[in-house]
Amino acid sequence: MKRLTIVLLAALVSFSLFGQDITGQWNGALKVQGMQLRLVLHVTQTDDGYTATLDSPDQGATGIPVTGITFENPNIKFTVTNIGVEYNGELQGDEIAGVFNQFGQEFPLNLSRQAIEKEVLKRPQEPTKPYPYYTEDVTFQNAEASISLSATLTLPKTEGKYPVVILISGSGPQDRDEEIVGHKPFLVIADYLTRNGIGVLRYDDRGFGQSTGDFSTATSADFATDVESAIAYLKTRREVDKKKIGLVGHSEGGIIAPMVAAKSDDVSFIVLLAGTGIRGDKLLLLQQELIARASHVPEFEILKAKLMNTKLYEMVIECNDTSKLRADLISQMGEMLDNTARGMIPNGITKEDYISLQVKQIVSPWMLYFMKYDPAPTLEKVKCPVLAVNGEKDLQVPPKENLTAIKNALTKGGNMNVTAIEFPNLNHLFQECETGSPVEYSIIEQTFSPVALSEITKWIKTQTE
Repeated sequence: MKRLTIVLLAALVSFSLFGQDITGQWNGALKVQGMQLRLVLHVTQTDDGYTATLDSPDQGATGIPVTGITFENPNIKFTVTNIGVEYNGELQGDEIAGVFNQFGQEFPLNLSRQAIEKEVLKRPQEPTKPYPYYTEDVTFQNAEASISLSATLTLPKTEGKYPVVILISGSGPQDRDEEIVGHKPFLVIADYLTRNGIGVLRYDDRGFGQSTGDFSTATSADFATDVESAIAYLKTRREVDKKKIGLVGHSEGGIIAPMVAAKSDDVSFIVLLAGTGIRGDKLLLLQQELIARASHVPEFEILKAKLMNTKLYEMVIECNDTSKLRADLISQMGEMLDNTARGMIPNGITKEDYISLQVKQIVSPWMLYFMKYDPAPTLEKVKCPVLAVNGEKDLQVPPKENLTAIKNALTKGGNMNVTAIEFPNLNHLFQECETGSPVEYSIIEQTFSPVALSEITKWIKTQTE
């Protein structure tokens, strides 16, 4: 009788395991750089097995195709090759306990049927409604690109004429608040300036948020036409003082602002927030070295990566045929990875996939333009007043090299109305920080240094009085 009971229990357990279903929606949250990053896995069963897609709601990404998914009860595995992701988990009832691996970095990730609420981060500088000024959601057209840009215009009051600045975001698709790792720096800047009598227009980048267009094929020069369209729109508003329209560009926006100002008499001043003054390839090499060192990467690994990237970037600068460049980069990277740089390939990704990902990024329209673009000749043509500011601990746009280059180019062109400020202890986002590493951005509660906000505002008011 005991033997029969054991056999019966075994049969029930086997039936239970066989009947477990992994189809449907699974929710989880990664802890990355001190912040929560929600992920949603959608699994569908087919005659051939399973298919799936992945969402990253906090990054605005949905429907990412899962390259492969397997389920051998209780083990589940899925991969997303084009972003270097591999997940291995074990089904435990209504939960999957596992590890998320991206380019060799591992994070614990448990998935469940329960929805994950967005984590509320402490951002004490973010303003809350009702605001003590006028706010209007607007749209304007870039006729040259046949796109519509969605924006927010803030003015001190509904009546009167006011100086207005246009905020220009940094690299990557950004919304009108330039939201990054839980911070909204453009919202904070716009609020501060408007409370101090300066209107602000800030917009969603083309192809992002509520703006139309294709971000992926655009370069900094294309984004400059969006700014020109913003100026044209402001000139139609009766509340705007047409002689006091300024540009405030952060990071890549600090490249774009001089492009527009060099050609337009409608720009009365520009502010460069961590703007660049050196060619893109040189900036990338500096940036990579500084961030790696702050991340405690061994010096020999930093040197190895620098030598490798220097060679690859030289190929980019010298070649104007994208098809040939792509083939040459694939060949060169393959040779490097077979010899001195074998250890650079993260776990969970093949050499071929790693090369494909790297080359795809390098030969994208934006990256090719950025790496070859030297801001100096354009800066030499800027005649309006310029404020260039940097954080002392900025590892993405190092202040010494870039502020010096910006000042030299402007003065070479005869511009004598130039102010440069290096703020102590501030990072690339103008937060008070410890090391300046991007890892710190999300865990710092401050969004934008009050000292920097005050100095920038004082300078703008001097130009508009």
